[in-house]
Amino acid sequence: MKTKYTVITAPRSWRQTVWTLALFCCLILGSENLRAADKPLNFIFILVDDLGWTDFACFGSKAYQTPNIDRLAQEGMKFTSAYSACTVCSPTRAALLTGKYPARLHITDWIAGHNRPYARLKIPDWQKFLPLEEVTVAEMLKTKGYTTASIGKWHLGGEEFAPTKQGFDVNVAGYDRGAPPSYHAPYNIPTLKPEGAPGEYLTDREALEATKFIEANKEKPFFIYLPHYAVHTPIQAKAEVTKKYEKSIPANSRQNNPAYAALVESVDDSLGTIMKKLAELKIDDRTVIFITGDNGGLSGTVNAQGWKKGPTDNTPLRLGKGSAYEGGVRVPLIVKWPGVTKGGSENETPVITVDYFPTILEMAGAKPAGAIDGESLVPLLRGRSKLQREAIYWHYPHYHPGSATPYSAIRKGDLKLIHFFEEDRVELYNVKKDISEKTDLAKTEAKKTAELRKELNDWRTAVGAQLPTPNPNYDAARVWEADRPAGKGKQKAAKEE
Repeated sequence: MKTKYTVITAPRSWRQTVWTLALFCCLILGSENLRAADKPLNFIFILVDDLGWTDFACFGSKAYQTPNIDRLAQEGMKFTSAYSACTVCSPTRAALLTGKYPARLHITDWIAGHNRPYARLKIPDWQKFLPLEEVTVAEMLKTKGYTTASIGKWHLGGEEFAPTKQGFDVNVAGYDRGAPPSYHAPYNIPTLKPEGAPGEYLTDREALEATKFIEANKEKPFFIYLPHYAVHTPIQAKAEVTKKYEKSIPANSRQNNPAYAALVESVDDSLGTIMKKLAELKIDDRTVIFITGDNGGLSGTVNAQGWKKGPTDNTPLRLGKGSAYEGGVRVPLIVKWPGVTKGGSENETPVITVDYFPTILEMAGAKPAGAIDGESLVPLLRGRSKLQREAIYWHYPHYHPGSATPYSAIRKGDLKLIHFFEEDRVELYNVKKDISEKTDLAKTEAKKTAELRKELNDWRTAVGAQLPTPNPNYDAARVWEADRPAGKGKQKAAKEE
């Protein structure tokens, strides 16, 4: 016997009412989604000072704890072959803001730099500030209605070249110095007011200032440039966090400085504070976050007495800050573009600091006002496999205690050629197969070496790179003697390198 079912039908007028209400709700929700999509993106660019390629757990550190940064990587895209524009800080900062190579800008060393008056080569007369004539990414974004803030280290000239003269509405803690007098309040940073209360920590304060700016501008499109003073020397961290790492760092770890580990964690805490605020305000779904470094981690310095180990280790990369090798210029990079970047994705395309300028502008619907050197990373962030250009370049006609003597370099494909000016010699490495740069291929790959050397020479000519010249005062017995910037004591200047 079959079961009988009774079909109950609503009156036609009632059914029409339900369908009308459903359609109305869909239209409302759809219009809300469209309005959200139409709203301009916000940008937060976090630049960590002296950040090593393996200083984040998601980039291989077994010693440093970075849960917020790791979460950002899980939500965004990791670039495993990202490079800073220079092996020291100021040139990279100028490149980031303008989209131009340091060689083109003639800002090729940390400001004010240092000189070795008795070295084999004489360094060129280079630029020691970012000229006001240069158009910055902040100035370009302001033409699209953005409000802008620079919070943290500036190091691109004195008061006449301050962030507020370069397109930023707000400058918090940025001035001409490259290192903070102290990470613990009082900071004695003239552009950080009010002075911090006793016990306040600088990286926490930078995060607090960022959240205050976000809160005040939540209804407007904003750009925050957050160049942390951390993890630059002096290596000063919170005592309780340092004690934690004294117990937790593995005994066999090359990264074994507890205070440095705590400095790295402070940067992670800062990101966590900012991400929490974005979520509270419900604007995290339209805020793009970048985090990267201005040069490699400080693995050590060399002088007449020999090598002195630095606060971090960049293994498997060779050396670190102030060197010509991968440890001096390869840096971690994570980009989260909500709704676009595939969470947990990785990209091994070589990218470099000059690329951030056109990338941000394209995301914001703007175009560079003039010629630049960078290429937008938007295609990569959308999941495509490569860029149009074939090579990236470096030019550092200076000496640095991180081991650098004047050099230029080119990476094309998997090959990297370094030209050392003192001996006019080159080294060639396959940095994909030989990331530690142990096997010099210059002699065995003579044809490719000659091709890359010519390309590097042609590029230097095209950008107007300044070259070092023979030093008439060269004295082999005194090569380690260094002039210090005018008005600075030896110890004070050394801290700013």
